[in-house]
Amino acid sequence: MQVVILCGGLGTRLKEETEFRPKPMVKIGTRPILWHIMKIYASYGFKDFILALGYKGEMIKEYFYHYELMDSDVTIELGNSQNTCVFHNEVKENDWKVTLANTGEKSLKGARIKKVEKFIKDNEFMLTYGDGVSDINIPKLLEFHRRHGKIATVTGVNAAARFGELKINGDRVERFSEKPSSGSEYINGGFFVFNRKIFDYLTPDENCDFEFGPLEILAKEGELMVYKHRGSWACMDTLRDMDYLNKIWDENKAFWKLWQ
Repeated sequence: MQVVILCGGLGTRLKEETEFRPKPMVKIGTRPILWHIMKIYASYGFKDFILALGYKGEMIKEYFYHYELMDSDVTIELGNSQNTCVFHNEVKENDWKVTLANTGEKSLKGARIKKVEKFIKDNEFMLTYGDGVSDINIPKLLEFHRRHGKIATVTGVNAAARFGELKINGDRVERFSEKPSSGSEYINGGFFVFNRKIFDYLTPDENCDFEFGPLEILAKEGELMVYKHRGSWACMDTLRDMDYLNKIWDENKAFWKLWQ
């Protein structure tokens, strides 16, 4: 199954970093948070990624285009017309497939998702934001999605109510409210699973949003279910978030590190 990661936002609340790079390229340790997110999925065997690029997307392209070169020891024969390079290290991510899709610098998230429809091969796909990490069990998430048979599954996580609030009845989302003022037990933590029917709710118009509109409509129609994740989750939304994630990574306490 393919994994779409939204990588195009401006990241204005982290402008100390995103003035120079897209938010998914802000580092935890020595690697971009985008790499950490991909490693979560890859640890469960999901290694076919579609990155929906926008703001400073060329930096993400360059990162993956030169990934093996930058991640390996290299021997360069100066004066050789072929400028031969010999790689001495085996890259652990050598079985990843990464599609880098230009979805418009100013496009909202719904438009970005619609614009990668042409790359989706199967009836189901996963999607998440390029700034959130979790110790979520992906196979259990998929099992839940396939069991209920609805169009969409959102992962509900426990955190401060500054993201999309979920009003829940059992496992069904009765109302999706983006940026609510009141508190809620569960909020939108990303890590979605969708059937292809989600594309019927989206348009390629750059003003097509995702949370405002499509998810709200799906909730009203009873087609949005919530996978309740009671483990850990965090996002890199502010400089304080970045410092926290780097601190627990440096202390070998990163809850999302599911790989060896």
